[in-house]
Amino acid sequence: MLKIGIECENLEDSKSRWGIGQITLNLLKEYAANPEWQKKYKLYLYFKKRIPDDDFFKIHNSKFIIRVSGVPSFNIYYHLLMPLRAMIDRIDWMFFPAYQLPPLYLRKSIVVLTPDVYYEYKQGNLPLRYRLSYRLFTNWAAWFATKILAISETSKKEVANLYWINPKRIFVSHLGISSDQNIENSKLKIENSTYILYVGQMFPRRHARETILAFQKIAYEFPDLKLILVGTDKYRPAIIRELVEIMNQKLKSERIIYFDYLEKREDIEKLYTGARALVYVSDREAFGLPPMEALAFGVSPVIMDNELGHELFGDYAFYSKDGGADGIIRSVRQALTDGQKIQKIKSEGPKFVKRYSWKGFTERFFEQAN
Repeated sequence: MLKIGIECENLEDSKSRWGIGQITLNLLKEYAANPEWQKKYKLYLYFKKRIPDDDFFKIHNSKFIIRVSGVPSFNIYYHLLMPLRAMIDRIDWMFFPAYQLPPLYLRKSIVVLTPDVYYEYKQGNLPLRYRLSYRLFTNWAAWFATKILAISETSKKEVANLYWINPKRIFVSHLGISSDQNIENSKLKIENSTYILYVGQMFPRRHARETILAFQKIAYEFPDLKLILVGTDKYRPAIIRELVEIMNQKLKSERIIYFDYLEKREDIEKLYTGARALVYVSDREAFGLPPMEALAFGVSPVIMDNELGHELFGDYAFYSKDGGADGIIRSVRQALTDGQKIQKIKSEGPKFVKRYSWKGFTERFFEQAN
C-alpha cells in the first residue's frame, strides 16, 4: 500500500477554502468515497494547528492517518515540522497543493503550480514576506519537485515557460465540478430574483470594481436587474463595500448586494440557480471554478476572451474582449439578450460540465503517484 501525504493547512479555516482548499477537500472526499483507492493508498494528512470541525472529518477521520503539528507559526509548520514528520512517516509521495516545496523535504513530491503565483510575487501587492516566500519556494518546487500539477493545458504551457520547467515533468488534471446540488436547506433570501452574480475573491485582475461600474451603467437598461457579489475584498486598500454603497446611492435603491462570505455551500448554489448570468472577467486564471460551477446550473458565464476560456468553455460562455467596464457591459448585455445562446447554455451546459469531475481529477492524481 502506497503512503501518500497531503499538506492540509489550507483546510483549517473554512472561510478561506477557495482554490487550493477546494482541490484538497474534494480530493479527500473522492478518496473517502472509493473503497478501491483505500485498499491501494493510505493517506496521511498534515495539519498546522487543528483538524477542521467539518462533518466530513468527523465521519471519515478513521480513513486517514492524521498529523497535527500544533504550532501557530506557518513557517515552523510548513518548512520544518511537517516535512520532517512526513519523512519520518516514510511517505512515498507527498502532495503540496499550496505551490511551495519545503527545502527540507527530500522524498518524492507533487506540487501545484499556477501562473498566478508567479505573477503574484513579481507584480502583486501582497506583503513583502509573502512575495519573498513565493519567490523562493515556488522556484524551489520548479527546480526540485518530482512532478508539477497544472490544472489546465493553458496553465501548463505558461508555467513551463515562466519557471523554465521541462514540460515532461508537468501533468494536467482539470479541476472538477460537484454534481451534488443541495439548495433545499438554504435559508438565503433575495427579494428580487432577477440578478447577475459575481463569485470569488476580489483582486484587481478579476475586475470586480469594473464589474460594479459596468452594472451601474447597464442598470438603467434593465430596471429589475440586481448585481450580487460574493467574495472577500482583496483590493489594497479594500474598496468594494464603499463602492457598492456609492453605486446604490446613485441608483437610488439597493441594486447591488455584497456578501464578503457565505458559510453554507447551499447558499452559493441557490444563488447560482437563480442567476441570469455569472460575471468572472479575469486577466489570468489557472482554471477558475465559479464560471464552471455556474455553467453546471445552466447559467451563462461571462469571462475573459483568452486562450484558457476557449480551452475550457468553448461555445458555452460569453466573452469580454477586455476587463474594462465598457467591455464587460457589452458581454453582459449579450448574456442577457441573446436568447438562442442563452437557451443553448441552459439546456446543454450542465451536460458539457460533466467532463470536469473531481473523480476524474483524483484518478489522474493517483495515476501520477504510482
